[in-house]
Amino acid sequence: MRILQITDPHLYGQAGGTLRGVETDSSLRAVVDDALSRFPGFAALLATGDLVHEDPKGYGRFRRIFETLDRPVLCIPGNHDDRDAMQRELSAPPFEIGGAHRFGDWTVIMLDSLDQGKVGGRLSSAELKRLETELARSRDHHVMVCMHHHPVPMGSDWLDGIGLANANEFWRLVDDFPQVRAVVWGHVHQRLDGRRGDVRLFATPSTGAQFLPASDTYAIDTRPPAYRSFRLHPDGRIDSHTHWVDVQPERLTASG
Repeated sequence: MRILQITDPHLYGQAGGTLRGVETDSSLRAVVDDALSRFPGFAALLATGDLVHEDPKGYGRFRRIFETLDRPVLCIPGNHDDRDAMQRELSAPPFEIGGAHRFGDWTVIMLDSLDQGKVGGRLSSAELKRLETELARSRDHHVMVCMHHHPVPMGSDWLDGIGLANANEFWRLVDDFPQVRAVVWGHVHQRLDGRRGDVRLFATPSTGAQFLPASDTYAIDTRPPAYRSFRLHPDGRIDSHTHWVDVQPERLTASG
């Protein structure tokens, strides 16, 4: 089974809106075109936050890009999102916000880590309880958990100050459920393929501009837009790759 992930498109209500030197609408469309041509048979698309950049009109643009898909588009908010506007604009299929979703031998749990008014994230007590409930229901499935904020250090002082504030609570819970195979996030605008014990860790670059890895201060990378593919096997194995997408160079001149 194949699942795709996009993250941090940072759309505006107008098509020409730019962020960090990248025109976010055309960049996202280039990523989507590449993903659909390369993986036409995928089962679901994960959209892991910062769908818009503090412009609720961007949700209409996001909806128009994906509304003709005949596969689920599973969404969660990031720190630049408006939770209420997202609910209003992405309330009909193929869009689903949050929740837990079964695909064969796998369950994908989408968590809301938005801490309103803050750049960093936090899982509320209600969201942690929901996670515990869903994990208890899914003991016979392999589980992938998705959120926006990173629950492990990325090796950048500035980024690690705006990660998941209650990551210890999250991991204490996850450690009680050995069927969790992977934790997936966005927010960091860079790639990570790692491991914490038996749990695979995946950070995915943005469909727009990227942050420079291992930088202690805010810095923009020159790498292009990207998305991630997952191949989930019945025995719990995961094959995953980051796909970098060539976009017109003038739209990738990061200005900081």
